[in-house]
Amino acid sequence: MSIMRFLPLPAIAAFLMWPTAALASEKAEQTLDLTSHWAGYASLTVFVVAYFFVMVEEFIHLRKSKPVMMAAGIIWGIIAVVYAEHGIHHLAEAAVKHNIEEYAELMLFLLVAMTYINVMQERQVFGALRCWLIKKGFGYRKLFWATGVLAFFISPVADNLTTALLMAAVVMAVGADNTKFVTLSCINIVVAANAGGAFSPFGDITTLMVWQKGLIGFGTFFLLFVPAAVNFIIPAAIMHFAVPKGAPAPIEETVPMKRGALVVIFLFVLTIVTAVSFHQFLWLPPVLGMMTGLGYLKFFGYYLKVTYGKYDDFQNGGKSSHPSPFDIFDKVARAEWDTLFFFYGVILCVGGLGTIGYLELASHTLYVKMGATFANVMVGFLSSIVDNIPVMYAVLTMNPDMTMGHWLLVTLTAGVGGSMLSIGSAAGVALMGATRGKYTFFQHLKWMPVILLGYAASVMVHLWINADQFHLPPHSFH
Repeated sequence: MSIMRFLPLPAIAAFLMWPTAALASEKAEQTLDLTSHWAGYASLTVFVVAYFFVMVEEFIHLRKSKPVMMAAGIIWGIIAVVYAEHGIHHLAEAAVKHNIEEYAELMLFLLVAMTYINVMQERQVFGALRCWLIKKGFGYRKLFWATGVLAFFISPVADNLTTALLMAAVVMAVGADNTKFVTLSCINIVVAANAGGAFSPFGDITTLMVWQKGLIGFGTFFLLFVPAAVNFIIPAAIMHFAVPKGAPAPIEETVPMKRGALVVIFLFVLTIVTAVSFHQFLWLPPVLGMMTGLGYLKFFGYYLKVTYGKYDDFQNGGKSSHPSPFDIFDKVARAEWDTLFFFYGVILCVGGLGTIGYLELASHTLYVKMGATFANVMVGFLSSIVDNIPVMYAVLTMNPDMTMGHWLLVTLTAGVGGSMLSIGSAAGVALMGATRGKYTFFQHLKWMPVILLGYAASVMVHLWINADQFHLPPHSFH
């Protein structure tokens, strides 16, 4: 998931010309072309202003969900007024309901995943992994590769933000006094986490949206494993020679996992299997499987709660080492609600701008005149400065006529493109704050050429090893 920062207004305007959502439940000829109407210009202005506030969130401390939620309501209000004037108000209602339905599936899916991650953090799964790495006594270069490889393989099942913060905590714990090591390791972690998320339906919001749309089958995503690995390995191999050769001082620290931690991990895997099975074999939305998996966790949470006093360790004069019994609803409440509401605002805003008529214009300009390969490669560059979620949502809802190979290409580029700049992904933005000035925008920018080399290589590798996919139509389960 990317976080956008510092985007100039011309770039925002260019983004708005990208494919956006159109009406799904009504025929295209029934909609109004408002691209040259006052309603179109007004909606465009509202979105640009809202997006500006999102970009400066770090400076004004206004949560990013607030401006886009306001913008969504205003844009759809404008559309509704114009459609009502033409006596077709029911079309605006049908369009917004379609957008809300798409958001609901995404939100519930992410809510379950976030809850599982929160429970694993509370059960100290990630803390135990961090301590295990620290106690291994790796040198700087081994630690550089260990954190990168783990980020690459953890990101496909956990979000890139959690993965990056976990690996950065290891880097800071063992090498905080070596700024060069911290800087290079954080760049490597960001690239690895974003690359790892690109070849799994669960690795990134964009891959999840593509899977839920039914365009790429679950197993087909793994065709991107080699291109994603190339995207990570090439920059890492070049940066390797700049990493210090020494070793940090050994640290002794122990963080035991809490009772039930391994069961939670098993239930998370079972939940993923359930979601995949519902989608692949029963033709049901994956979100239904995820919500069933949340039921697994709720029942296990009940067991942890009712057996709290019987099995938990008691120390300190008879007081439990755990401050309170396990509460599953506390973990649900700790989901990233600002992010979930931000998705709502983005999907509704982009859907509204698409209803106005920017879809057809952008589709003809990019995917017809310039070609799918060029357009999909450009998605990666756009994702380095703009959130990849609205970009991918725009491409998905426009649904250009592309082969499976091209859908895999845009999935890859949208996922790894955010690595080119530190502001291009949630992982990069989070690490700039977590490392207290040791990893910055300009330090990341210094290594952008080698990251760009990895990006170009991953695209070329995909075009080569998956050439047969460029002759196949996409899957469709809907």
